[in-house]
Amino acid sequence: MPDELVLLDQWASPFALRVNIALQEKGITNYVSQYENLHAKSSLLLDMNPVHNQVPVLIHDGKPVCESLVILEYIDEVWNDKSCNLLPADPYERARARFLADYFDITFSTFLSKIWTQKEVIEYDEKKDFINFLKLFEEELADEPYFGGNNFGYLDVALIPNYNYICTYGMFTKLDILAECPKLNAWAKICMERNSVKKYVPNELKIYEYVHEIRKRLLGID
Repeated sequence: MPDELVLLDQWASPFALRVNIALQEKGITNYVSQYENLHAKSSLLLDMNPVHNQVPVLIHDGKPVCESLVILEYIDEVWNDKSCNLLPADPYERARARFLADYFDITFSTFLSKIWTQKEVIEYDEKKDFINFLKLFEEELADEPYFGGNNFGYLDVALIPNYNYICTYGMFTKLDILAECPKLNAWAKICMERNSVKKYVPNELKIYEYVHEIRKRLLGID
């Protein structure tokens, strides 16, 4: 089948990072990564994703696939290598992985948006809610190395690009994520050793500086 692939990409977007990691895990390296300046979006991005005008967009043989979780499923279905499937084989487990990934995106964005746009100190109750949110995923991990047990899969790919944003939230709110969520930290450490993750996920300091710069621009602070 044709493998003409273009990824409309952005280095700090956890959503775009997901797609890079998934392609790498599938052994797909013959694609073009086109960096997008989200303050001056290309005409290609606007044409390929007219609904949201956001990255990532995977353009496969001229046809766009939008939204990162949808793209992960598309990659898994098109390049259906049984030895490296992202989604679980069991229908219930597939549905659960999809639900948890979607729940993470919706819920984490509400927490993260506060440090982008709020000058005031984050209150204790909200910080407690954030830790409880992370604890839910710790419970899902149990004592396994990955959310997929011994297999690095869909939910791991969906969550690991966000880990340094989780740490950044902790730094801004003075939460000790390592102490509060040891299982999640152990999982992240294992994931960060994978070549697909090391290649694309920026380090914690780089993400912190990126968020700090956005805060300065949006809030007019130093």
